[in-house]
Amino acid sequence: MIHDPFGALQDFRLASGKVARYYALSTLEAAGLGPVSRLPVSIRIVLESLLRHCDGRKVTEEHVRQLAGWQPTAPRSREVPFVVARILLQDFTGVPLLCDLAAMRGVAQRFGKDPKIIEPLVPVDLVVDHSVQVDHYNVANALDLNMRLEFQRNAERYRFIKWGMQAFDTFRVVPPGIGIVHQVNLEYLARGVWQKDGVYYPDTLVGTDSHTTMINGLGVVGWGVGGIEAEAGMLGQPIYFLTPDVVGVHLGGQLREGVTATDLVLVITEMLRRAKVVGKFVEFFGSGAVSLTLPDRATLANMAPEYGATMGFFPPDEETANYLTATGRTDEEVDAFRAYFQAQGLFGMPEPGQIDYSDVLELDLASVVPSVAGPKRPQDRIPLPELKAKFTELFSQPAAVNGYGKSALDLGQRHVLPHYLPLECLPAVEASGKGHAMARNEVEMVDNRPAGGPVCPDPEEHVEGIKQPVGDIGHGDVLIAAITSCTNTSNPGVMLAAGLLAQKAVARGLTVHPRTKTSLAPGSRVVTEYLTQAGLLQPLAQLGFRLVAYGCTTCIGNSGPLDSRLEEVLTEQDLVCAAVLSGNRNFEARIHSSIKANFLMSPPLVVAFAIAGRVGIDLINEPLGLGRDGQPVMLKDIWPSAQEIATAMKHATDPATYRALYQDFARGNPLWNEISTHTGQVYAWEPSTYIAEPPFFEGFSLTPGAVQDISAARALAIFGDSVTTDHISPAGSIKPGSPAGEYLLAHGVSVADFNSYGSRRGNHEVMMRGTFANVRIRNLMLAPQADGARVEGGVTRLQPGGDVMSIHAAAVTYQARGTPTLVFAGEEYGTGSSRDWAAKGPRLLGVRAVVAKGFERIHRSNLVGMGVLPFQFKGADSVESLGIVGDEEFDLLDLDAHLRPGQDVVLTIRRPDGTRREVTLQLRVDTPIEVDYLRHGGILPYVLSELLTGAPS
Repeated sequence: MIHDPFGALQDFRLASGKVARYYALSTLEAAGLGPVSRLPVSIRIVLESLLRHCDGRKVTEEHVRQLAGWQPTAPRSREVPFVVARILLQDFTGVPLLCDLAAMRGVAQRFGKDPKIIEPLVPVDLVVDHSVQVDHYNVANALDLNMRLEFQRNAERYRFIKWGMQAFDTFRVVPPGIGIVHQVNLEYLARGVWQKDGVYYPDTLVGTDSHTTMINGLGVVGWGVGGIEAEAGMLGQPIYFLTPDVVGVHLGGQLREGVTATDLVLVITEMLRRAKVVGKFVEFFGSGAVSLTLPDRATLANMAPEYGATMGFFPPDEETANYLTATGRTDEEVDAFRAYFQAQGLFGMPEPGQIDYSDVLELDLASVVPSVAGPKRPQDRIPLPELKAKFTELFSQPAAVNGYGKSALDLGQRHVLPHYLPLECLPAVEASGKGHAMARNEVEMVDNRPAGGPVCPDPEEHVEGIKQPVGDIGHGDVLIAAITSCTNTSNPGVMLAAGLLAQKAVARGLTVHPRTKTSLAPGSRVVTEYLTQAGLLQPLAQLGFRLVAYGCTTCIGNSGPLDSRLEEVLTEQDLVCAAVLSGNRNFEARIHSSIKANFLMSPPLVVAFAIAGRVGIDLINEPLGLGRDGQPVMLKDIWPSAQEIATAMKHATDPATYRALYQDFARGNPLWNEISTHTGQVYAWEPSTYIAEPPFFEGFSLTPGAVQDISAARALAIFGDSVTTDHISPAGSIKPGSPAGEYLLAHGVSVADFNSYGSRRGNHEVMMRGTFANVRIRNLMLAPQADGARVEGGVTRLQPGGDVMSIHAAAVTYQARGTPTLVFAGEEYGTGSSRDWAAKGPRLLGVRAVVAKGFERIHRSNLVGMGVLPFQFKGADSVESLGIVGDEEFDLLDLDAHLRPGQDVVLTIRRPDGTRREVTLQLRVDTPIEVDYLRHGGILPYVLSELLTGAPS
């Protein structure tokens, strides 16, 4: 149904001569609603959605007036009901979302309603990209071997996904082996503009992955949300968010020779984290923004979660239209895109003074220098020449200041690897001396992913005389080098640079040490096509960077196992070894549970550090290694020039390639085609440790309840700053001795078949046992060890008495007693991935509230969506200042009587000695709709109640 209370529906003409219709924003300014033409472009695109969906119910005229009158520095208390054009999912978040939808259909059926009332009302795309891991590498058939293992491990999940394809009309799946969700979105799924009933409108979306923001580089408004929020959006609910500030980032100048988009995004991440843009829109503008290629812009937009912004938006311009053409969109689509945004007055990069922003930050692109980031956070940028000194400094600094607490005397120690690896596991040089490396096969690396032993052949089975020693290992050695992640593999400039650097390195006779696990996992098949056409895939393979997957691998923690003998030395000697990757996240234990130093960098630098073999090196002034002529080879000797990259770029801009590779997902995908599935509109749940009916609708009622007071609660855990969603709900490997591991063993699952937490998100029994199970999480309720280091792992103290046990065991005990629990934390609680289970898990453990110094945007929303109350300390108050140690009891009373956004609530702290203290907290419920969610027990019961109430029996 078309709504037009403001008389904004008008005609515009395409270049083809076709007349189309659109909701003209200019009519709002003409009607006196405000200077709409000076609003940030991102705000105007959201405003268009409100204007088009203004039905007087979910979107009212007042909503339109309020946003049209947006003021740059006004107080923010009004919510925006944003109806998006589509929803984007990846499989780690998409499978539990599909479980929830299937459960809701079951509830509808039990209430005597048509199960089909649970049906997405907007197009939904699920890209299966998070389930492959690097088990095999540096062998010619690594891609095939890894995919076969992926399908073997995930057959139950994939059958369930295929059921969803036939059960829901608007649910489309991009199967495994095609690419990474955000790169597929950029290159294929995004259309620029959409049309329905002859009315054209901008492409907008939310996705269940925090890096959905990558699409902002294409001028598309979209960001990451939790799966529960995405479900609500699918089922007809607007995405509600607080009216945002918009920070303009004025980019001037141009990047210098040798500086990459990766270097730029690391500078931007550091700069915007310091500017505290959390929860704000960021919009880039100026001549420097014009100078950036579309893939460069996408790289900057991709890391918006790392700098904390809701979006990192680039307005659409001619570069955007050119990219749509180069990636195979039709002439008609590009014509509609250009004509629509021109008609709206939104086409072209804004210049200084044209837009009213809440704040403006300045960056001269010429000031950007080659950089890396790490070793534990993406915002901790290190200029490349300073990495050696920084690593040396952090090595002996205490953990409290992000260091490793080692003696400086230990830094140079080397440890002999006591075993031998077979010849196939080592690089070999051809007799001709041309330096063509043979396969280093699977010096298979352990990790953060499915358990399993090394597949490298047993050396004792080989004929005597062909075994080769691996050598030694020490602090700072690079053990993982991965060209991975949509952040950079979507950018032909840096990928071609990596290939050109590899080509020059091979020509000089440089090699990579066998202890370094190398991998190439691009975000789409287009990448290997243009690398092949440019003659650069082979030199990458010669250095060990063979194709291992088209999916999200090392960056998400799917780096695969290390050789068990290598890991044995790592553990015994407590070595601080390194991973280098072209990803966007490097939190503790994310890349690999045994790798303590993780550095983000551009793809060519990944290749360079793999050759150097260590991070304790100044690549500007020290050689990478010796060439076959015995002479030192410097980084500058093999770094490709801008002209060389430009010459190779023609291979990456062929529309026919994109059309061919994206036209048919089923063809040439036999593993996916062989997956069988159930049929029917209601899922028939079967016993499974992968897929189970979620318990979130048990006791469901159509009428809302009250938010119950919290009385005599106990602290389940106390955490410090920057606790990530990886800490709260890890995606990686399941340890046999963990609560989740014990559960799987009790249900007949062997350790070799554990797979990962991420792959088992469709089973709540596994996931609630994995909550707070990260091996690097530090619960401050446990006293420091003798050396001052904190105990790591998911353990706590049960009160009263203080017995030490797993957090899961303590939670079960508290629930049996009827004792509510709280979690306390510092700044940036819930930073990282938009992970539903970081909210679902605590809810199932009985956590009623989280009290923190600050919350990351998506996680705060997810907590509310699951009915968990987020409270924020005010002013200088904190766990430390209040002396909270974990043996207290806590009260939060009178919650429902005056429940409203941002209200003050008194926390009463009762200590064992009988003393009491009261402190005022702020309830971080930010919008009125969130109050309704809480009274219904969460967003999904709220939506389900609305659907069932309005549906005929």
